[in-house]
Amino acid sequence: MGRRGWWLVAMNVLVPGSAQILAGRNRRLGRFGLGATLVGWVLVLVAAGIALFAQSALVWLVSGPLSWGVLTLVQVLLIGYFVLWLVLTIDTLRLVRLVKVSTVSRWAIPIASLLVLTLVGGGALYAASAAASGRGALGDIFGSSGPSVDPSDGYYNILLLGADSGDGRDSMRFDSISVASINATTGAVTLFGIPRELPNAPFSDGSPMQQLYPDGFQGQSSATCGWNGWMNHIRYAAEVCREDEGASLYPDAANHGSAPGIEATKDAAEGILGIEIPYYVFIDMHGFADMIDALGGVDINVTERLPKGGPPEGWTGTDADEWAIGWIEPGQQHMDGDTAQWYARSRYTTSDWDRMQRQRELQIAMLEQFTPQNVLARFNEIAAAGTVLIDTDLPKDKLPEFFDLMVKAKEQPVTTIELTPDNGVDEFEPDYAHIRELAHETLHPPTETPAPTP
Repeated sequence: MGRRGWWLVAMNVLVPGSAQILAGRNRRLGRFGLGATLVGWVLVLVAAGIALFAQSALVWLVSGPLSWGVLTLVQVLLIGYFVLWLVLTIDTLRLVRLVKVSTVSRWAIPIASLLVLTLVGGGALYAASAAASGRGALGDIFGSSGPSVDPSDGYYNILLLGADSGDGRDSMRFDSISVASINATTGAVTLFGIPRELPNAPFSDGSPMQQLYPDGFQGQSSATCGWNGWMNHIRYAAEVCREDEGASLYPDAANHGSAPGIEATKDAAEGILGIEIPYYVFIDMHGFADMIDALGGVDINVTERLPKGGPPEGWTGTDADEWAIGWIEPGQQHMDGDTAQWYARSRYTTSDWDRMQRQRELQIAMLEQFTPQNVLARFNEIAAAGTVLIDTDLPKDKLPEFFDLMVKAKEQPVTTIELTPDNGVDEFEPDYAHIRELAHETLHPPTETPAPTP
């Protein structure tokens, strides 16, 4: 009876439903369980085949127009499978007839059955939870999206913005401004870093802001609502000080999941680089640390000692030890979210150019962490962090294409171009014709003409 009991438990684990058929009792339940098992195996094999050989189709299923129904169906099937296995396990223990086995087996068989049920059933419940998290994250992040457009001159260009959304609508400034240009064929990524204090930015042709500032963005002195001519004040001038006019400047912004200040900043980035930028991604720095932690941390080579925290208002000293709440020491480090956030924001002992370079390092480090294995292992945490971290107008129907490009991008180095004095950009009087030429040569390098054959 002991051997019989262990065989029934093993059959229930390997082929759920077979124990009921083998024992000759409750065969209707056994046939149902066996059929569900065979269907489950077929679905798993189909999903594995799609994941290996048709990843774009898999991404389309979980992010396209059918995503809500597909993810809901997956969640229901996984929960149903767990419930079925729970019923089959309990029924198998009944078939074992524990009162007729040895004392050791009487305790060992139920414990082994429950352990296997916990491991395998827990995996099914985690997968069901991941399906629900994915459905929720897609709805929250891509609930409103911009129009789907084709690549511009062979590139998808996306404005990347970082700021503290918790600072309030009137005070928020974009602390990090960059543009990611993704080659629509190769997936190669070029990051253009735009200094937040870049002055007199030109706006793209046809922009509503160009009509207001035909000679580039200018500062305004006012007792009620003034600003300077820096890049990170464009949102303030377009949206906060013109709350009513801003909506009329960009009437479609809200419907596309954007805002007048973001659209005005897009137009400025287009005018600076001379490229079309249809999309944006806003990163809330308050949720930045959570995303780093969800990814399991990032690896960064720190080249200089950096303080955590900031000085009190009106501080004029030179010793950061007076206010630093901690220090980031030089050397190779595996950073958690809190440390990475201070690494990206520290600027009081270094220049703004250095901070821009550190932000770019973190962007690249985060891209390296988005491996399929890491995303699957930490999916719930990443999805939860993403819903509070990111706002975007990227359309959902572009996600399969962007997924393919991201896979290609991971196999290539990321090119970074900072619009700083190191690249010939004057910080006070930038030559925007030079910047546009630099961007064009970076994205469309001249091809060498082969030497004529003698």
